[in-house]
This record gives sequence, C-alpha cells and structure tokens, in this order.
Amino acid sequence: MEESREPDRKDVPEKTEGDRAVEGQTSRADVSGQSTDQSNSSENKGDASDPRINRLKLFNKVMEKSLQRLVADASFHRFAKTFHPFYKQKPQLMESIHKQFVTELQTSIQDDIAQIMEEGNLQCKLEELDRLEEAAKDSTEPAWRPSGLPEQDLCSFVMPYYLQQREYLRREVRKVQKENAALAQRVQAGRDNIAQTEQLIAKGVEEWRASASTLEALTSLSPMQNFDIL
Repeated sequence: MEESREPDRKDVPEKTEGDRAVEGQTSRADVSGQSTDQSNSSENKGDASDPRINRLKLFNKVMEKSLQRLVADASFHRFAKTFHPFYKQKPQLMESIHKQFVTELQTSIQDDIAQIMEEGNLQCKLEELDRLEEAAKDSTEPAWRPSGLPEQDLCSFVMPYYLQQREYLRREVRKVQKENAALAQRVQAGRDNIAQTEQLIAKGVEEWRASASTLEALTSLSPMQNFDIL
C-alpha cells in the first residue's frame, strides 16, 4: 500500500484571480468595516424618515460580509488542495465543479437568509425596533435595565400583564353577574305570571263546579217544579 503523503507544493494550484479578488474584497471589507459602519451611521441619521434604513441595512450588510468571508474560505486553491488527486487528473473539471459549488453555496445561503427573515418576520420587527427607538429618543426617563435578579425582572415584566388580565376577568364577572340578575328577574316574573294563571284557572274551575251543581239540582226537579222555580 502506498503511504499517504502531502501534495507537493508544485502540484497545488496557484490562487486564481477570482480567489485573489474574493480574498482582497474580504480583507478590504474587514479593514474598512469600522469606517463603513460609521459612514452608514451618519447616513442613517440623515435618513431618519425611513424607519427601516438603520437596522435592516445593517443586517443586510452583516449578512453580505459573512457570505464574502465564507466564499473566501471556500477558495479554489483550498478546494483543489483538499481534492488533490482528482485535481491532478482533471484540473479543468475540478475548476468547473468549484465554480458550481460556490454558486450553489451562495444561492443556498441567500435562500436560507430570506427564509429566516420571512419566517421570523424580521423586517417588521426591525421596523418596530426603529419606531420604539424613535419614540424614546426625546424621553428623559431612564431606560429599563435588568436588575441582575431574573425573578424580579420576570415579575416586573409579567405582573402588568397579569394585572391587566385580572381586571379584564373582573369586568367579565361583573358583566355575567348583571346578566344573571336580569335573567333571574325575568324568571321570577315568569313564575309570578304562572302563579296568577294558576289562580285564575282554579277560580274558573270553582265557578264551573258551582254552575254544574246548580244545573244538576235543576235537572233533578220535575218540570212543574222547574216552572214554579222560574
């Protein structure tokens, strides 16, 4: 068996112009990152009318710089060094594979970033952060800072919500109690009507029984007696 050996330096391809361009672009982005951020900050101050110019532009800039660094790490020089035996056999095919690999990698990463922004609704959230910052710009009150005790911070954040929910439940209970009281009054009025109806029915039955008794007494007498009575 042949022992594995490191590829000879002369067999490793020199860095192509594309690799040098990518690395140069990445290094320039790293060196001028701070100045670029400062210039972007000054531009954003002048364009405060657009609520998404600050954070959304910064997010896109960071993603672009990260993608450039990733592409620089996947240079053809390193790619060919990793797959050196295959490069020695077919260098042109290797270069074509590397170009397709870089293209697919960039497309895949960009699609993933777009999907993350869509699923997380990042654009709306970044705009909301800009609006909150703009609203609190003229505020003189000190901003909230964590106290260092998670229990207290959680209580201070959750307690207003619970108090709001308790007040809402109390209003709902009072509303239901009021509706129940109105229903109870309606039920009592219906019962009173039923009682009065029962009394009227009982009175009518008594009158009917009295009339029936009188009629029976009259029919039990002879016709002459009936005539005398009349």
